[in-house]
Amino acid sequence: MEKNRVILSLLLCGVMLYYAMQHLVLTTSSLQGVFSISWLTFALFVAGGNLSSLLYAPRRKKAGIQKNRARKPLRQRG
Repeated sequence: MEKNRVILSLLLCGVMLYYAMQHLVLTTSSLQGVFSISWLTFALFVAGGNLSSLLYAPRRKKAGIQKNRARKPLRQRG
């Protein structure tokens, strides 16, 4: 469930970046340019954080569960 949330956040961040790039002005040295650069910086931090969360998430140990099941002897009828 956590992986789905991270993927959704990453996709939403990508959509916002795609939409915002049409409206942001990077060539101005006024307050509008400062806002555009800071907005892009924060958006890239969000995308990087979600991507690192997706890549470095701990894996579930399914192999360990299967090994424990194999070790337990089956009950024999007697």
